[in-house]
Amino acid sequence: MLEDWIGQENSSKLIASVVVLGLAYAFYLFAKLIGSRMLKRMYGNAPDAAGRIGTLGKVGMRVLQVVIGAMAVLILAVSVWGLDLGPLVAFGALFGAALGFGAQHLVRDVIAGFFIIAENQFHIGDVVRIADTEGTVEDIQFRVTVLRDAEGNKHFVPNGHITVSSNFTAVYAQPLLDVGVAYKEDVERVMDVLRDELAAMSRDPDWVDFMVEPPVVLGVQNIGDSEVVIRARLTVPAGRRWESLREARRRVKNRFDAEGIEIA
Repeated sequence: MLEDWIGQENSSKLIASVVVLGLAYAFYLFAKLIGSRMLKRMYGNAPDAAGRIGTLGKVGMRVLQVVIGAMAVLILAVSVWGLDLGPLVAFGALFGAALGFGAQHLVRDVIAGFFIIAENQFHIGDVVRIADTEGTVEDIQFRVTVLRDAEGNKHFVPNGHITVSSNFTAVYAQPLLDVGVAYKEDVERVMDVLRDELAAMSRDPDWVDFMVEPPVVLGVQNIGDSEVVIRARLTVPAGRRWESLREARRRVKNRFDAEGIEIA
């Protein structure tokens, strides 16, 4: 029997510990369910609902795990096993003081991470540039933001190092299309052809639903040593930024070839 092997008192404490841990886990699952429903109710209609709910949910679960875990440990230590926490509290105070002197960067990173989430700067799944690193946000942790770049490399950026963040997938994007043509070309004709081809792209059944606004030819952007650069602007959903630019370049190249317009 269990009581004969470890003693009746310790057996009761073990059973009580299992009950406390079970209740803590049940409370965690309940809080997770309630939190998920609250987030969907609060942000379900937002344009960036999926990313925002995913990010806040992931961070919230981590906080919940720490809080519930700490409470369960305290209950077990004091109420179940009757441990004296006096020496532990004194040690914790000394450790906290040492941590305050030696972990300033850690504290800065955690605080910066909190403001990234609170200010809705970016979410999991967004494509961003932070701390001279560009990639897709895979995770936002207490101390670091995890990015995956276009080559599949994984980057861990301390939140405290993020002084400027550029979000490339925030609702809509306005990618710029620069086309350099030879000096001998008639600039007005080039702009007319470019305008017509981009308008045709915006009417294409495959693209009409992704044009937030009609494409605009802005005019001559630069006069270089061997080319005249004409600039146009597209307005598309944020996630279509690069795809739309590639498609526009393909169409413009083929159209200029057909029109006999020389690209520098």
